[in-house]
Amino acid sequence: MNNWLNKLERKYGRYGIPNLTNILVAGQILVLAIELFIDRTITGWLGLNRFLLLQGQVWRVISFIFIPFSGGSILSVVLGIYFTWFIGTALEREWGDFRYTVYLLSGVLGTVLGCLLTGVTASTYCLSLSLLLAFAMLYPEVQLLLFFVIPIRVKYFGVFAAVLWVFSFLGASLPGKLDYLLSMLNVWLFFAPPWSTAPSAHGCAGSSGNGRTGDKPSRENGIPERPQTLRYSEI
Repeated sequence: MNNWLNKLERKYGRYGIPNLTNILVAGQILVLAIELFIDRTITGWLGLNRFLLLQGQVWRVISFIFIPFSGGSILSVVLGIYFTWFIGTALEREWGDFRYTVYLLSGVLGTVLGCLLTGVTASTYCLSLSLLLAFAMLYPEVQLLLFFVIPIRVKYFGVFAAVLWVFSFLGASLPGKLDYLLSMLNVWLFFAPPWSTAPSAHGCAGSSGNGRTGDKPSRENGIPERPQTLRYSEI
């Protein structure tokens, strides 16, 4: 996978989207604000639905990513948005604009394919989970403060989230199982053996020249190149 990404980056690296996480998070904050204060039906106009998509509402292939994943309360939504920003910006600094764009958009593509093939209404659950799993595999020793109190290494948080995904997958119908698998397309492409290893922009040949290829240790936002014992207050 690294060789394939290197070739792709050399040829198309200039098309990497800078500050993609900030764009994603800004959109989610805007949608949340509209839903809370202006129009509670806004998500109905943005969600990914096969029937509506085939009726010509093509904006839904992108607009659904701006619907924040809800854990059942406003607080969980707000913390989820912050978590998306936290891990997304760290991945951007690790991989650079182009690789991060490929990772995020391949997850979007998989979700859209899953919706079209199965008819299952899509959400941002798997997209958010894919960011967490990538972060956990790149920074396994970082410590988060669960509920601002309980220290937990992100690798265990990632394992727990992956186990929940497996249970959801096993409990789903056959179309639902296919949708779950396709929605994690970016994880399979970047991390699944035997064709892939966790891609890193550090020391890669053929950088895109966009100034954000991750060739320096990332210390912005408190994330060093490979953090070991840092602590962050999280959900």
